[in-house]
Amino acid sequence: DELTGLIRYLGQDDWQACFAEVLGEHIGPALDAGDITFDDLAEMIGPDVAMTLWGCAFEDFLGQEWDDGRNFVDVYLKRRGWKEGPRNSAYMRALKASVVSLYEVSDIVPGQSLMARDLLRGGELTLVHESTATRTLRQWDRIAARLVPSDGRMILAGGLLAYSREACEDLAANLYKVLRKKRGKAEFPRLDTGTLRELAPMFTLTWLFRTMENMARQVEAPVLFNGDGEDLVFHEVCFPLAKGVTQKKVADALDGIAELRPESRSFWNWLKERSAAVKPSRPAEKDGDGRFLTSEMEDGSIVLGTLEAKGRQLRLQVNSKERAERGKALLRAALDDLVGTPLTQIMTAEQAMEESGSGGQDPAAALQIPPEEEARIIGQMLERHYRQTLDEPVPALGNVTPRQAAQTAAGRKKVAAWIKGIENTTARAGGGQGAMAAYDFGWIWQELGIADLRK
Repeated sequence: DELTGLIRYLGQDDWQACFAEVLGEHIGPALDAGDITFDDLAEMIGPDVAMTLWGCAFEDFLGQEWDDGRNFVDVYLKRRGWKEGPRNSAYMRALKASVVSLYEVSDIVPGQSLMARDLLRGGELTLVHESTATRTLRQWDRIAARLVPSDGRMILAGGLLAYSREACEDLAANLYKVLRKKRGKAEFPRLDTGTLRELAPMFTLTWLFRTMENMARQVEAPVLFNGDGEDLVFHEVCFPLAKGVTQKKVADALDGIAELRPESRSFWNWLKERSAAVKPSRPAEKDGDGRFLTSEMEDGSIVLGTLEAKGRQLRLQVNSKERAERGKALLRAALDDLVGTPLTQIMTAEQAMEESGSGGQDPAAALQIPPEEEARIIGQMLERHYRQTLDEPVPALGNVTPRQAAQTAAGRKKVAAWIKGIENTTARAGGGQGAMAAYDFGWIWQELGIADLRK
């Protein structure tokens, strides 16, 4: 509401041309690269998102000083400040003085507040009062935004962009190149307020280029099928071993299944029967740009899936819903009461590519069980998984275990970033709802002795 008068006044004098120049700096290169107009962009990403980009440019414009020393906010308040009153005038001056930066958010209270840490300038956590974005943001999300003081509290300005991990990497690379060229230094310098004000368009452009690239990638991505012409969707079906049942007893029972070829006493390949191992034909309804992915043994046998006994679980991994159902029926018939009710984790090919190397786990289980029981089962499964992971090499940590990495100062920072990535991915599972999203990772921080970095 405080900005209504400013926006109306934008058409006065030559301010429209000045704003058009700033808007061009924020989105012009992306429009030129895609050979599109702003209206085309709004159709691609949605009118609300397009207006957010417009808002990012407008907020930057409010802090600009032009060749004649004029500032839009100063001129407006000098002419119209009497109409706005002290509260609105103070907000406009605060917005004029603000700069955009990259923030990591935590301790989110939906509809009320969040804590923000400036990842570029450092400093302590800042309590931000906010009622809208806090309903969709998740723990450790990163945002490009402006923090503005208002009535004794810190709030977010309207031009907020949610940054993915990829976009954060793009921004770091872009900032490094610009600052190194500008200052002639090999090291990455700490950004100050003046530099951030100057580089404001980079935040909008980095986000926009990454968003357009991701959209183009989705459009161009071919449809994927497995060798049977079924939609490629990865399923991991985890059967818990019944009380008192050993892996050996399960392995003995699995020996009776002709379709399973053992690689060891804890790992089997599920193969298609020889009589059925013929080259699949593409279903008529799946004509178009599609790719078939088939896995074969050295002797040409078609692999339908794999089966592994690990700890107190028997895990079946397949790449389609149909194979998951057939596999469950096959194992149920052979194992009967040796195993309990299975929990199924589902991941699309796109999700699998996004999650590769992140360590994130998203057991999206479609089980008809009470929420509290689902929370208990998922909680136990996640804790078992990550307790085991703490003692396994992690590529993101330089192929050392989290426990080993946590022994050095540099390693502690890497482990903290690794856990934050896991927490953020988990918090977004299922649209940020349900037992998976609500899981508390606090014990991992305590276990590794780095709870002081969880902020």
